[in-house]
Amino acid sequence: MTAKSLSFAAYTLDLERLCLKGPSGIVALRRKSFDVLRYLLEHQGRVVTKAELLNAVWPNLTVTDDSLTQCIGEIRRAIGDNRQRLIKTVPRRGYLADVPASASEMGAGNPARTEVGAEGRSIPVALPLPNRPSIAVLPFTNLGHDSQEEYFADGIVEDIITELSRFSELFVIARNSSFQYKGSSIDVRRVGRELGVGYVLEGSLRRHSDRIRISAQLIDTRTGAHRWAERYDRKLEDVFAVQAELASTIASVLVAHVNKAEVQHTLLKQPSSWQAYDFYMRAAASFSTLFWGSAEKLHETRRFLERSLSVDEQYARSLALLANTYVIAWHQPWGDDFLNPAALKRAKELARKAVQADPNLPQAHAQLGWVLGWRGEHDQAIVEFERAIALNPNFTGYHFGGILVLAGELDRANAVLRGHMRFDPFYLPMAPAFLGLAYYLRKEHAEALKPLRESVARAANFRAMHLWLAATHAQLGQKTEACAAAAEAMRVDPTYTIEGTSRVLMPFKYPEHAEHFFDGLRKAGLPEK
Repeated sequence: MTAKSLSFAAYTLDLERLCLKGPSGIVALRRKSFDVLRYLLEHQGRVVTKAELLNAVWPNLTVTDDSLTQCIGEIRRAIGDNRQRLIKTVPRRGYLADVPASASEMGAGNPARTEVGAEGRSIPVALPLPNRPSIAVLPFTNLGHDSQEEYFADGIVEDIITELSRFSELFVIARNSSFQYKGSSIDVRRVGRELGVGYVLEGSLRRHSDRIRISAQLIDTRTGAHRWAERYDRKLEDVFAVQAELASTIASVLVAHVNKAEVQHTLLKQPSSWQAYDFYMRAAASFSTLFWGSAEKLHETRRFLERSLSVDEQYARSLALLANTYVIAWHQPWGDDFLNPAALKRAKELARKAVQADPNLPQAHAQLGWVLGWRGEHDQAIVEFERAIALNPNFTGYHFGGILVLAGELDRANAVLRGHMRFDPFYLPMAPAFLGLAYYLRKEHAEALKPLRESVARAANFRAMHLWLAATHAQLGQKTEACAAAAEAMRVDPTYTIEGTSRVLMPFKYPEHAEHFFDGLRKAGLPEK
C-alpha cells in the first residue's frame, strides 16, 4: 500500500494533501520545495547528487542549480534547520537527509487541520464558505517554451487577483495562498475545502513574440462543474484590457448585480510603456521570495524597479514596491540602510510619490501607511490603510495589523490579523508574530506564546520573532526558555542591543507598551547597550 505520509523529527510530510505539518500546524512550502524534501526523505541515509535531484523534480526541463539551492534554503527555513543537522550539504556531491523518516497511512481519524486560532496556524480541512461569492485564482500554466517566462504568467495572475479583489461583493483569496498550489496537480474540490471558497479560476498563458493567448475557466469547487470559459488572443500591449475584461466578466458571473462604479474602479492605471510593466513584474517575482531571501534579492528587486521607473517614472506600482525595499533595508542588518533614518525618509518620499501618481491604487496608500507607522506617525498611517481598504474592500496583509499593534489599538489589531489569516490561509509568519505581540502588550502572555512559537518555527532566521518570544517567556518566569530564545536572537544578529536596536525599530505609540516590551527583553537577559 502506498504511503500517505512521511514523518521525520517533529514534522510530517502529507503526501495526499501535499503539505508539511509541524508542531504548530501547516508550514508553508512551495510545491517544488515539497518535491525536493520528499525525494530526499524517500532516499534518506544516502547522498543524493544535484543531477539526480534536478532530474527527479524538474524532469524534461533545463534549470540551473540555483533553483535547487533556493528549494533547499526554503526547506531548511521551514523546518528550522539553519545548522544543517537534518538536511546536510555534502560539498561537491549533493545533499543528505540525515534523519530517520517513517512512512505511514493517515487514517480518517487523523484530521490534517484544525481551526485557525491564537494557538497556531492550523486551519481546518474544510474552511466555512463566506456569506458572499468566494473565489481563488490559481497560478496559470505557462505554455511557453521558456521556463524563465514564469514571472510573466505569475504577474498576470497576480493582477487578475488584484482586479477581482476590488469588487466588494466578492471574497477573494490572497495571492500568497493561491500560489501554494503552483506546479501541483489541482483537485478543485480540495482547493475549495482548504481555502474555503466556492469557485476557482484556472487557466493557461502563452506568450509568443508580440502576441499573448490567455485561456481561463471558472469552476464550482462544490460540484466540479465549469461555470464559464473564455480564450483571448491579443497583442501583448492589450494585456491590461484582457485583465480588466476577465475581472469584470467573472464578477458578473458570480454576482447578480455588480455596481457599475465598481467595474470602472477595477481599471488599473496603465504604465506609459509595456516595458515598464514587464520590469515591474520581474521585480514582483523577485520580491515574492524576499521574505526568505537576502540582501542580494533586495538589490535584484531594486534593479528591476529602477529599470521600470527609467521607462515610466510615474508608474505607481513600481514606486510603491521600491519604497518597501527601503523599509526592509532599514529593518535588516544587510548594509548601510540598517537603522538609517535616511532609508525611511527615502521610503516615505517614494510612497508619497506613488500615491500622487495614482491616488486610486490601494497598494500605494498601504505602503505609505507602512512607512508612516515605522516612523511613529501612527494616526496618519492608519488613515492610509483605511484609504486602501476603501479602494479595495478585500485588501489584505499583515502590515495593517502590525501598525495597529504599534499604535496600541490591540483589539482592532487582533481582528485585522485574524481577518487577514482567513483571506490568506497560508499566511506569512509575520501574521502570527504580530498577533502574539498584541497578546503580549495586553499582558496575556500565555496566549502570546503559541502564535510566537509558530512564527519562530517557520522563520528561524528573523531576529524580531526570537526577541518577542524571549520577552514572553521571561514575563511568564520561564527563564530557561527565555534565555534560549534570546540566544537565538543574538545568533541572528550578534550586534543587537535593546537601546541601539529595539528602541529604534519598535516605535510604540504608548510609553507603557514600550516599557513593558523592553522590560521583558531585559528579563530575558538581552544586552541593554
